[in-house]
Amino acid sequence: MRKRPILGRFCFETPNFVRLQHYSMSKELTAQELHNLAMNIVGEDLQEQGFEFLAVNSKLKKNPQFVALKDKNLHFVIVRAISYPQDAHSYDPVFMQTIKEHATKFEAKTYYAGVGLGHGEDYSKPVIKDEPYSLLYKGIQEIL
Repeated sequence: MRKRPILGRFCFETPNFVRLQHYSMSKELTAQELHNLAMNIVGEDLQEQGFEFLAVNSKLKKNPQFVALKDKNLHFVIVRAISYPQDAHSYDPVFMQTIKEHATKFEAKTYYAGVGLGHGEDYSKPVIKDEPYSLLYKGIQEIL
């Protein structure tokens, strides 16, 4: 019997018949899935710190991702899923200043939460669905 790959399947050939057997290909997480994973990580951290969520926005390009209360103060948190080789803890200062100005209208503090995500065995490789992942997260950074 001979085995050869054919477009996402293995084809087993014997003298009398051909049988196709499906196998699952590794699938990288989409940008939205990476964003959701980063939001889950940051959300758990915020809960552990005693934040109470007023609004959560998980759509890409919609900011802020979290509007939360802590000690009767309002907080805006921007979450970004970052892949290697970018630095998860660096942010665009012009963009963050825009968010800070918006937050000031609501007397809110502004935070950045960068979450570095990579494959579990090699951080420089992409995150694969249903496989372990590596994580670089230092917590939220206040934008002053």
